[in-house]
Amino acid sequence: MRGLVLGGGGVAGISWTTGLLHGLAEHGVDLPGTADRVLGTSAGATVAAQLASGLPLAELYRRQTEPDLQNHELVPPAEALPALFETIGKLLAEIADPAELRRRIGRIALDADTVPAADRLAVIAARLPGRDWPAWPLTLTAVDAESGELRTFDRDSGVPLLDAVAASCAVPGIWPVVGIDGHRYMDGGARSANNADLMTGQQAVLVLAPMADPPPAFGRGYPLLDAELDALRATGRALAVGPDEDAQAAFGANPLDPAVRTPSAEAGRAQAARVAEQVRALWAV
Repeated sequence: MRGLVLGGGGVAGISWTTGLLHGLAEHGVDLPGTADRVLGTSAGATVAAQLASGLPLAELYRRQTEPDLQNHELVPPAEALPALFETIGKLLAEIADPAELRRRIGRIALDADTVPAADRLAVIAARLPGRDWPAWPLTLTAVDAESGELRTFDRDSGVPLLDAVAASCAVPGIWPVVGIDGHRYMDGGARSANNADLMTGQQAVLVLAPMADPPPAFGRGYPLLDAELDALRATGRALAVGPDEDAQAAFGANPLDPAVRTPSAEAGRAQAARVAEQVRALWAV
C-alpha cells in the first residue's frame, strides 16, 4: 500500500506541488494514478481536490502557469502572515499542551476580522475544476477552531468536497473559519503542516511538503516533519520532498501572494528531474 501526502504552503505550495507532480509524471512516475491513499492538508487539500477532477496533470499545470487560466485569488495584507507566525511563536513559548495551543489558535481564527466567508468560498470554488469526491481514497484535514480537535473529511463524511477544501485551507487569522455540521473549522495546518503521521501503516509514504518545517518564528515545540517521518518508518518506508533552493526563491517572502504561482510551478517541474529516481525507488513496492 502506497500513501501520498500533500502538505500545506499557500498558493505557492499549490503551484509547486502541481509542478512537481507534473514533472514526475513526465519522468514516468505517476503518483496520483498509483497511490492507494491520498492525504491533503491546506494547499495539499486544494491539489488533491484538483486531482480528483480527473483533469490531466498537464492541464492542471497550465492552470498554475498561464495567466489567462489562473483563477482569481484574494490577497491578504503583506504583514498578515508574518504577524500570525509571530503570534503562534509566542503561544508556543507559553503553552506546552498541543490541544490547548490549537484552541488558542482557534480563538485567533474565530475572532479575526477577515474577508466575508462567501468571498473566500468563491475563491476556493474557482480553484476546483470539479466538486465531486473521487472514487479513490482521499482524506482532507481540518481543525475544530473551538475544541482544537482534528477532523478528517472523505467521501463518506457527508461533507461536500468544496466545504472540506475550504475548511482545510482556512488559515487562522487570515481567512474565515468554515462552518460544517454546526462546527467551525480552520486550517488543518493548525495541527501540522503535513499531518503525515496519519498515514502510518502504509508500506511506502511519499510526503510532498512545501513547508517541511515551521517558520523560525515558531521556535521549538511545533510538530516537525522529521518526527512524523519517524512514525511512518516504524511501519514502512517514507520519503519527504520539500522545495529546493530554486523553489524556495520562487516562493518569495509571501507564499500567499498569487504572483508566485508561475515561478513556483515551474520550479516544481524542474525539481522533479532531480528527485524522480528517489521517488521511483520508494514507490517500487
